[in-house]
Amino acid sequence: MKNLIGRIKEQELLKEAFDSGHPELIAVFGRRRVGKTYLIRKYFKDKLLFQLVGTKDASLSSQLAQFSTALGNAAGNPRLFRVPESWSEAFSLLSNFLTPKLVIGRSVVFLDEFPWLNTQKSGFLQAFDHWWNSWANDQDNLVVIICGSAASWMIKNVVNNKGGLHNRITRKIRLLPFSLKETEEFLLANNINMVRYQILQIYMVMGGIPQYLKEIRKGESPEQAINRICFTKDGFLSGEFNNLYHSLFDDASRHLSIIRVLADNNSGLTRKDIIEKAGLSSGGTLTLLFDELIESGFVTTWLSYDRKSKDLIYKLSDEFTHFYLKFMEGHRGSGDQIWETLSTEESWKIWSGIAFERVCLKHIPQIKISLGIRSIYTEEATWHFKSANGKGAQIDLLFDRKDFVISLCEIKFSKSEFAITKAYAEQLENKKEVFKEQTKTKKALFLTFVTAFGLTNNNYAKRLVQNSITMDALFEK
Repeated sequence: MKNLIGRIKEQELLKEAFDSGHPELIAVFGRRRVGKTYLIRKYFKDKLLFQLVGTKDASLSSQLAQFSTALGNAAGNPRLFRVPESWSEAFSLLSNFLTPKLVIGRSVVFLDEFPWLNTQKSGFLQAFDHWWNSWANDQDNLVVIICGSAASWMIKNVVNNKGGLHNRITRKIRLLPFSLKETEEFLLANNINMVRYQILQIYMVMGGIPQYLKEIRKGESPEQAINRICFTKDGFLSGEFNNLYHSLFDDASRHLSIIRVLADNNSGLTRKDIIEKAGLSSGGTLTLLFDELIESGFVTTWLSYDRKSKDLIYKLSDEFTHFYLKFMEGHRGSGDQIWETLSTEESWKIWSGIAFERVCLKHIPQIKISLGIRSIYTEEATWHFKSANGKGAQIDLLFDRKDFVISLCEIKFSKSEFAITKAYAEQLENKKEVFKEQTKTKKALFLTFVTAFGLTNNNYAKRLVQNSITMDALFEK
């Protein structure tokens, strides 16, 4: 097996847990295909004494049969144990198996796809709750890791459990997609040699999802890879969209209605706007929908700089979702060269600008490093203003800094240096003036550009721009 790419903080946490000398109950969650199982299996290797993987929509008897086989595999004979009649009995068998092992040394139990083990009326969660509190929590040599893709379920039923598991989780890991730098390292480890612009193109489509990136072949250009993986009949991502959402949420229809509305509104929407456009009714269940989409990594929220509005701004943050809805949904199985055609159209230019902005918003720490403000406290926000006559100004990212500066970020994607024209320079000057007038800020306003290849060094750039950083800044660790 290859070495782990990235996941530095997560590995440090796992090491601390294994070395603690105390019973540990670790919750690991994150979206589908982000690498949760790989991380745990790769890091602990031979220290994994028992592993069980839940199966979505499987019956109680089927799950218990799998438990019996898994326990037998751990003991060296898959047929050694009979199938237990309940989860309470299953955990009793597990305790008996673990007891002599734990006398020898520290061991790890891994329950993967934990939410799927909790089938309706199975009593799984209650049995696990009782097992942990009555036995496992007293075993100083035991580390139990519970893992699931349904992030919202994990947080509600495990991390924030109000019953017997309340405050029992000793550590938690929310595994996020790779950063651009980690994506670069992952591709190199798989003998995929691409320049950073090509890696950026891939990331704008697939994000930093390891299982998606794994499908790229040596010698392919981004266009060839995207075309094969996304648009051919048997492409790995051709059926991923529906599987992705329906594997995470019991009833994904309302989640998808929110996602579709946000995909059509690139600047983001307030909760009220989403409810109206999606035709949803307000209430507690809707709050849960938003929470689930946020915890699963599909949606992010932003505050407005001036705080005049209490409403958060919701934005679609998942690269593949946006790409699918923009291009794939209407072009499934459309031919071998469909992406080469689509990527030359005007719709690609519009999408690429939005996609690049989304990537930048996920790399704010890297932008701060490049700006030299890593150690300066900042608050990141969005801002927009619309006057009575419909005119206004919008800033998709700003850094409100403690050194009496506000960095107003312009994020622009292009295949070469970006040139500020006379007309655009006038827009920028107007934007700064409107912002200053409406917010009444006394801080200095620094206009900052984030582009793929930098700015053309013309008079407008020299006069207006204080900071200019390229995509290379996004590849910082």
